[in-house]
Amino acid sequence: MPNKSNARVVVLNGGSSSGKSSIARALQELLPGIWLTFGVDTFIEALPGRGNSPRAGIHFEPDGSITFTPEHRALEGNWYAGLNAMAQAGASLILDEVMLAGAVGQERLRSAFTGTELIWVAVRCEAEIAAEREADRPDRVPGMARQQATSVHLHVNYHIEVDTSRRSVADCAAEISRRLTEDFLDG
Repeated sequence: MPNKSNARVVVLNGGSSSGKSSIARALQELLPGIWLTFGVDTFIEALPGRGNSPRAGIHFEPDGSITFTPEHRALEGNWYAGLNAMAQAGASLILDEVMLAGAVGQERLRSAFTGTELIWVAVRCEAEIAAEREADRPDRVPGMARQQATSVHLHVNYHIEVDTSRRSVADCAAEISRRLTEDFLDG
């Protein structure tokens, strides 16, 4: 467990349609101070064609899985380096992530955030429920939520875990805020 510190980077990891973005916005209202939220969707929105161009280096497979070019991964590393620079300069960050490779993705973030303590939060959601949510969202690739529901958590070590399958975003955010305030954050 990290020591209490002024390092304020919270990583929310969960599959598509698990509720991460809604929890991140709720945490901005609950946590002390000003928190910025960034994540995989922010990065994708900044890519050519909002991620839908071949130049973006992302390929969405028919089963909902995703593959990346080496160029995309290099640019992603630059993105994380920029976020780490913000954290090192004193910004409090909530990262809304989908670590497709589970523990490999966690290690990629650890390596990118050199010198910054990360607090890891699992945002779990049962595959069937995430798939139902996904079906209600026209901006999602069908099958992604089911594909990611468990795979993003494989061998990932967390400090805090919540499950949005049967708990509201407000309840999950309140629990995360309480745990962060009690166990991890100074002042």
